[in-house]
Amino acid sequence: MNKLKEIQAFVSVTEAGSLTAAALREKVTPVMMGRRIDALEKRLGVKLLHRSTRHLAVTQQGVVFLDHCRKLLADLEEAERLVTEGRRKVTGHLVVSTPAAFGRKHVAPHASAFVAENPELRVSFNLTDRVVDLVREGYDLGVRIGGVIDPSFVAIKLADNRRLVCATPRYLARRGRPRTLDDLSHHNCLAFNLQGGQQRGWYFQKNGKPVTMRVSGNLDCNDGELLHRWSLEGLGLAWRSTWEIQRELSSGELVTVLDKFALPSYDIMAVYPQQRHVPAKVRLFVDRLKQIYAEPCYWEGTVPTPQTASG
Repeated sequence: MNKLKEIQAFVSVTEAGSLTAAALREKVTPVMMGRRIDALEKRLGVKLLHRSTRHLAVTQQGVVFLDHCRKLLADLEEAERLVTEGRRKVTGHLVVSTPAAFGRKHVAPHASAFVAENPELRVSFNLTDRVVDLVREGYDLGVRIGGVIDPSFVAIKLADNRRLVCATPRYLARRGRPRTLDDLSHHNCLAFNLQGGQQRGWYFQKNGKPVTMRVSGNLDCNDGELLHRWSLEGLGLAWRSTWEIQRELSSGELVTVLDKFALPSYDIMAVYPQQRHVPAKVRLFVDRLKQIYAEPCYWEGTVPTPQTASG
């Protein structure tokens, strides 16, 4: 406590320009203010201020120390503000970018309850599979699935996720179960295509090294939900994220193959620009998603959404 009072006195004196003015601001005597400065200089072993009856000047060491003191007091003030607001008052406009299908199923459905709890907040979504520039395009928060995260951003893991090859038991009974990556060439693979119909490869690891497999089949598209539907219809193998197929895996409608070649993780992340004080609207929405995704059986689809639970 004494250290804090000494630092507050030093900052107050430099800002007010004199011991007397600072003492009036802090509602103490000039003598008390002087004693605090003396104690601070003695403890540090350096001269922070040159003082006379008519003049006060900050030393070179004092200038350096002053910057750190101001930051410390500002951080303390912000911490107190967050506590007094209960860390629960959320206002303003939250702008979120998410992958289209994931946002539609697992982000946007939870927004209405969040807004109902925070009536001073407005939320906007951009559901797109394009990797947006969060800063340049004005987003507060992005949800990413796998991929490399720019080190200038904060990335918080929301949930586990893997990319696995799956099919219906009926398809596997008809065409056989692939045992090796080379077996994919003998199967009808439902592939995601790029613009112009060029198919994307499927990514695996073999002997600890990444492997890209070119696949082929009689159906491909640029829509994940359509690929999901085709796989449920038993039309072929699909390479999908567990967030999308976990319900069908739990029910047995789909089964996975080639799991030993699967990449270790393709996690779901919340991403936002690094900043000293993360806005409450961002922090609390991220916390809400983490809490929902951690619910037992959420990905199997047996946990009601907040809207359903409250209504």
